[in-house]
Formats: sequence, structure tokens, C-alpha cells
Amino acid sequence: MKLLLVGSSGLVGSHVLALALADPKVTSVVAPTRRPLPPHPKLQAPVVDFDALPQDAAWWQADAVICTLGTTMRSAGSQHAFRRVDHDYPLAVAMLARQHGTPCHVLNSATGADADARIFYNRVKGELERDLTGLGFASLTHVRPGLIGGARQERRLGERVAGLVLTLLGPVLPRRWRINPAPRIAHALIQAALQARPGVHIVSAAQLV
Repeated sequence: MKLLLVGSSGLVGSHVLALALADPKVTSVVAPTRRPLPPHPKLQAPVVDFDALPQDAAWWQADAVICTLGTTMRSAGSQHAFRRVDHDYPLAVAMLARQHGTPCHVLNSATGADADARIFYNRVKGELERDLTGLGFASLTHVRPGLIGGARQERRLGERVAGLVLTLLGPVLPRRWRINPAPRIAHALIQAALQARPGVHIVSAAQLV
């Protein structure tokens, strides 16, 4: 399988990249990125500007695309900037991949994704899921983790506090409220791409514990 991966430098994306490069069923990985990645025999990592993506690059054609692009309101600085990274960039990538014949798309979304949600974050995630559904992928999977567990490069105090609380309470909490480890999410994303089941599918937080 030839895999197109966007968001490879993030917490979940870096785990996806490592799994893909180690998996013999994945023959090659294309990971468009804003900064160079360490070289690997199976990896092509073109440096791109997500505001001006190359329209005719041959590497848009793949067997599957996994999208783990995302930011936070704090990092983005505004709702407009957040929407650009969490909705506009992923949708632009998906449109180009689909135009070049890629049949399968797997999205790292979020619990509560809903295009009609009152919470801005959930609404943006839901709008992306809705817009991806309209692109005509033969196989489309939305993986919806809750709080993601793992060591990030950036410090997120709120997530650290919530993570500590959920870790302590984990044994007594319903599965859908427990921490979802980044490697477990990455595994679900890879499996969805490899299986490429026809239709639209949801992987819930309870399935990612």
C-alpha cells in the first residue's frame, strides 16, 4: 500500500509515521510537511506550503490518505486560524487526493464532532467530517478519540491536568471517558487505511482505550 500521510510531525501523526514505515504491508509513505523529516528508504517527504499546495504533484495519488493535521485555539490564536488548520487544510488535501484517484481516507477527528454543535471546536471537526463525506471516497473512516495520551512537544496545561485526573479515575470510568493513548489511535488509523472497508465508518473513543 502507498500511504499519503498529512500531520506526520504531531503526536498522533508521528506514531502513524513510525508504524507505517515499520509495516511491510505499507510499501511507501508520502508525508507532505512544512519542515524536513529524517530520511527513510520508504519515505518521501516533500516540503509544502499548505496555503499553496502543488495541484499536480504525482504523489497525491495513493491507496489511502491518513490525516492527523490539527492545532489548538491557543496555538492558532483565533477561531479563523484554527478553522484554517483543522478544516481548510485537511479538506484541501483530501480534495487533491480524491481528484488524483485516491480511494480511501482516514481522519483523526474528535469525540463530539458535529457540524451543528454549539461548541466551536466540535463544530469545526463535524464540518470537516461532513465535507469529506461529500468527496466520494469509496472508503471513509472518522476516528474520534477523546483526550489523547502521550508526550507532546508543546505544553498544554489543561490537558495535563485532565490527563492526571482521568488516569487516576480510569479504572472506574466508562470506556468512552478514558484516555486514548496516541499509539492506540495511530494503530486504528493505520488499520482503517489497510482494510479500506467500503462506506463511511466511525471509530469511537471507547474503541481506542
